Amino acid sequence: MLEPLYLNLGQHDALSEQEKGLLAAAMTIEMDFATGQDIVSEGSRPGYSTLIIEGLAARYKVLEDGGRQFTSLQVPGDFVDLHAFLLKTMDHGIIALSPCRVIAADHSRLRTITEQAPHLSRLLWLDTLVDGAIHREWIVAMGRRSKTSHLAHLVCELFVRLQVVKQTNGMSFWLPLSQAELADVLGLSVVHMNRVIGALRKIGVIGWANYMVTILDWQQLVEIAEFDPTYLSMNREPR
Repeated sequence: MLEPLYLNLGQHDALSEQEKGLLAAAMTIEMDFATGQDIVSEGSRPGYSTLIIEGLAARYKVLEDGGRQFTSLQVPGDFVDLHAFLLKTMDHGIIALSPCRVIAADHSRLRTITEQAPHLSRLLWLDTLVDGAIHREWIVAMGRRSKTSHLAHLVCELFVRLQVVKQTNGMSFWLPLSQAELADVLGLSVVHMNRVIGALRKIGVIGWANYMVTILDWQQLVEIAEFDPTYLSMNREPR
């Protein structure tokens, strides 16, 4: 059940069996969420941090006029609110974009890990740092990339992250987002979103049907996106 987490952390540095055991012991609550349901609500003070083991979720903020912006997508192996361990109050929500199965680590057990397992603590810290790096890339994409480049970058990022946790099939991956939800990722209207997807299809770098994205030309997609995976810290080295 925790294999996505082990794969996610293990891409950065080797996890010992003892460290895997500590993680398994910390996971105390398993829950299922339906599409559109909040996994964590803005303003809440959770006593645990939540790991996605199946499905797709997103961090989001809602404006007073009802406008919604997704600020990151969360895949299996991601802690969606590890930072709540220290921040306490959530300043944003986490919504399930597909049926999601999650498992939660009680904060008291995470505290024990920080006190007894420094190497594992550093890997969990790194996990939150990568979250921050992803947010920076999204800000750059939102402010400075063309919308075609922005979508290409998102596809590259998701493919690489999903490949790490063995959620790809060849050059294809499942992306259960409507065009309205994709518009909330890129900050576009639905009509403009449709045009951007069509542009990448016309170029011949992706296929997109029935929530399945297939990368037809990885090198050209990377060039369009100006994608550099350095921000994902995927080199395995001592931490």
